Amino acid sequence: MTPELQERARRAIQVITHDGTRLSAGRAVLFVLEEIGWHPVLARLGQRRPFIWLIEVGYWIVARNRSFFGRFMFRSE
Repeated sequence: MTPELQERARRAIQVITHDGTRLSAGRAVLFVLEEIGWHPVLARLGQRRPFIWLIEVGYWIVARNRSFFGRFMFRSE
């Protein structure tokens, strides 16, 4: 892993596709969801404007407030 990629990975999820394309943040999440077969139509639709903008904003809100969202999402019963 290069130092640049390591720094980028600290801030957001990173995906490098088979053809070498680098995807980051919301685009990387959509790519992974499409690859694993999670509602491929929704994943493809999310990659189009204006949906991708909303997904990117939502990603950054959650990423910058991980501890806040973690309290609600990862609670043990």
